[in-house]
Amino acid sequence: MDLATIIGMLGAIILVAVAVGLGASPMIFLNPIGLIIVVAGSLMIVLSQMSFAEVRLAMKAVTRAFKSTLPDIMSTIDEMLEVSKIARKSGLLALEDHEASSTFLARGLQMLADGYSAEMLKEVLDKERLMTLDRNRAGARAFSLLADVSPAMGMVGTLIGLVDMLANMDDPSKIGPAMAVALLTTLYGVLIAQIIANPIAEKLELRTLQQERLQSLWTDALLAIQQGRNPRVVEQVLLTYLPQDQREKRQEQLDAQEAGQEPGTA
Repeated sequence: MDLATIIGMLGAIILVAVAVGLGASPMIFLNPIGLIIVVAGSLMIVLSQMSFAEVRLAMKAVTRAFKSTLPDIMSTIDEMLEVSKIARKSGLLALEDHEASSTFLARGLQMLADGYSAEMLKEVLDKERLMTLDRNRAGARAFSLLADVSPAMGMVGTLIGLVDMLANMDDPSKIGPAMAVALLTTLYGVLIAQIIANPIAEKLELRTLQQERLQSLWTDALLAIQQGRNPRVVEQVLLTYLPQDQREKRQEQLDAQEAGQEPGTA
């Protein structure tokens, strides 16, 4: 699980709940009319701007905001070095038996074992990467739209409440409920946008960038392996995906390993 997302969102919800609970009566913050206007209205507007297929993708993508399902760069580099060594020692056909960490990598390994050319390999993997990005961005787009729409629907509810209040100025008993709708719809819209929609949209966008980086790394590694490059050369290519400080640390470890080798064992 992604603790950062869970702790951040739960922390914000708890802070708001505590602030509400410290008031005179928490129930005054519950207004069914305001919730219908903001929640249902926002969802309908988002639906009007997307297809049903995109909405289904967005619903499936929600869980990715709360899960750390992608391997880190360092472990991915280590995996590809292992694959490179297998290919160099036993040939590309031996890669069929390697248990890949992702379906994208598994497809690339199968293509290597099947003898695809470098050009065909890159073309297929690039298309796969673009299609994956399109699917992932549908989820982020849905929640970005929700973050934009919900405050606007809150303002719509505010205007409805103000009109209702002004239309009943001669009846003081109706001014309070109308004012509650006017104020609470704005609150609902802001809370939905800032506590739910925006964080999920940003985290899904981050997941998309992380997956794009991993797929690019896998593609570069597979192409280098297909070309028969030495595992050390493959590693040097993949180290460019690491931040500068991690790259220097990894390079120092490699230099230390080489320096510690016995003569003639290299």
